[in-house]
Amino acid sequence: MNAPDAHLLIVDDDERIRGLLQKFLARNGFLVTAARDAAHARRLLSGLDFDMIVLDVMMPGEDGISLTRDLRRKMTVPILLLTAKGETAERIEGLEAGADDYLAKPFEPKELLLRINAILRRAPQAAAKGPKFIHLGPVRYDLDRGELWQGDALVRLTATEAALMRIFAGKAGEPISRQTLVEELGRDKGGAAEQAQERAVDVQITRLRRKIEGDPKEPRYLQTVRGAGYMLMPE
Repeated sequence: MNAPDAHLLIVDDDERIRGLLQKFLARNGFLVTAARDAAHARRLLSGLDFDMIVLDVMMPGEDGISLTRDLRRKMTVPILLLTAKGETAERIEGLEAGADDYLAKPFEPKELLLRINAILRRAPQAAAKGPKFIHLGPVRYDLDRGELWQGDALVRLTATEAALMRIFAGKAGEPISRQTLVEELGRDKGGAAEQAQERAVDVQITRLRRKIEGDPKEPRYLQTVRGAGYMLMPE
């Protein structure tokens, strides 16, 4: 399996590391979705297919080894654990729980990339699934093609709506601020111009909801998170 075909799930409670990994791996051709903890990862795994999970061991609540052990009872997706440097017992426990490999922190991004590619090469080709979708009730979003479908009908998206769907799909289950959306869309920033662009984003969100929600006034899938922005919540 080549990088452009692979959808990775990054699970790390450190927002800075999570963001850096997501950007680095996306620049190297992967489709990347990020989760902030085990519970968030479980929600994403219930609605999305992934080709590999990159999972931090030390997280608040359920740790990475416990999550690995539980996932192994249900699925065969490859798992790479990020462990503390020198914690030999932790690495052994992770491998016994079902992880495919581990990488000790701190690490060079290039080494992470090499490990991921090596694991994907070893993965059975049968694990390479067909098109991957986010399900939003009767509507589904094709992650590979960037297309929105309702049954057999293609839902027409404007360029901005398509860009918003790509942004939300990459961070499903995670709030995204209006300011971040403005930046991701490549709009003008600063002062009155940015405020106007944020209002324009609100308008685009309203239009997008009409295409994915049964009741756009009571959104279930493209939610408003007070004080944080918007969040896509797949089934």
